[in-house]
Amino acid sequence: MLISIHPDNPQVRQLSMVKDCLEKGGIIAYPTDTIYGLGCDIFHPEAIEKICAIKKVDPEKAQLSFICADLSDLSTYAKAIDNGLFRIMKSLLPGPYTFILPASKQVPKILQSKKKTIGLRIPDNNIALSIIKTLGHPILSASFPGNDVEEYTDPEVIYENWGNQIDMVIDGGIGGIVPSTVVDCTTDEYSLIRQGAGVWDY
Repeated sequence: MLISIHPDNPQVRQLSMVKDCLEKGGIIAYPTDTIYGLGCDIFHPEAIEKICAIKKVDPEKAQLSFICADLSDLSTYAKAIDNGLFRIMKSLLPGPYTFILPASKQVPKILQSKKKTIGLRIPDNNIALSIIKTLGHPILSASFPGNDVEEYTDPEVIYENWGNQIDMVIDGGIGGIVPSTVVDCTTDEYSLIRQGAGVWDY
């Protein structure tokens, strides 16, 4: 299914359709503030495994991440964040960043890496955030397989190529081609894992 959602004023009816799809274990393609992502309900292990199959990765080695609605979600799914890091995150989020943090016990085991870490995002995208708020908890944030990002900017092309493997493609306009900046914050020395759309100079 391909559905269009207004990027500035997401329609309640469409958001309810997305929620219903996710609650049934469906896979969606959705816009973020960077590239389009693959998503599902983080509490549906079978859906997470389906996404890993699409990406051709082992769930235990995939280092998956998910998107939260706001900083209060981060405190639920990550272990204690010190004041210095919290201030940095508050200044950068919502924005094109993925922070690798120690996972709390609230994170489903299938999403935790062997190091007990999790990647968390708060994208600056009204559709993505509205989906999370409607669902009531985070959704998975996974990139499409391969390196040809241009294939994943147009939702209609995504639907043509992946419609048989994805339950719903959300058309929120043309997406970007630069992924999020990934920062490992599991130690006192923060390290830049991937330079993406967000500037990191800490």
